[in-house]
Amino acid sequence: MEKADYIWMDGRLVEWDQAKVHILTHTLHYGNGVFEGTRAYKTDRGLAIFRLEDHTKRLLNSAKIVAIKAPYSLEELMEAQIELLRKNDFDSNVYIRPLIYLGYGVMGLYHVNAPVNVAIAAWKWGAYLGEEGLQKGIRVKVSSFARNSVKSTMGKAKAVANYLNSQMAKYEAIRAGYEEALLLDDEGFVAEGSGECLFLVRDGVLISPPNDNSLESITQDTIIRIAKDMGIPIERRRVTRDEVYIADEAFFTGTAAEVTPIREVDGRTIGNGGRGPLTERLQEAYFDIVYGRNREYDSMLTYI
Repeated sequence: MEKADYIWMDGRLVEWDQAKVHILTHTLHYGNGVFEGTRAYKTDRGLAIFRLEDHTKRLLNSAKIVAIKAPYSLEELMEAQIELLRKNDFDSNVYIRPLIYLGYGVMGLYHVNAPVNVAIAAWKWGAYLGEEGLQKGIRVKVSSFARNSVKSTMGKAKAVANYLNSQMAKYEAIRAGYEEALLLDDEGFVAEGSGECLFLVRDGVLISPPNDNSLESITQDTIIRIAKDMGIPIERRRVTRDEVYIADEAFFTGTAAEVTPIREVDGRTIGNGGRGPLTERLQEAYFDIVYGRNREYDSMLTYI
């Protein structure tokens, strides 16, 4: 991670190395906090944050789900992110990480009396799964870990605690020689990657599992919008592991992963073993939008 100059903390800009919290910060011990992942791209018209309002709304919705009362409004948090990027004067693509967490002052499981703190960091960050992965695709392993059940956790919140499950799945996949994990739900249907949504292509139809047991993905929504505008048939339905194996194409989407092709799952080659033609079309369309090259989608960009 490349350091920036400042991090926004509770309404003020703090030097990167001074952005610290107490060891007894409540979220560190009990895992109740929420965060976002947002990207800003260096376009021909300057740095632009992609779907800033949607990401910030999801941050506040996450806080509501886990019973944290956010001390800042949607507008204040959006402006804070813009201010942070301007102050750091980035010259390339940026990843933004807002975090609402419970601070120092209360211990024990009843969290309501803990102070609520907000921090926003941003740093230069390239392709999450590698530039080569964007072009040639990645190898994926179906995880032995099931996606957190809706009977025990709240997957519509981008909550800190939810990601221990993802960490263990990712760790297992990498240790086994793969780049990423694919998690099934507790009934055996595909849920999502460790931090991405899955798309398949079969006979020209774009298929993505419903968000019954996964985060409501902003990148997934973007790809579906693009596909609709292109006239591509779309199905939102349950998918089994074996259907993934016989897909013509497969790819992951996410703010970090962007649009990353999948070339292999559990030793089975997907399609032609590389980036499929429909995946490439959608990937190119996505990057045209985030880099401001398609003015029809300019409403998704906040130029700073």
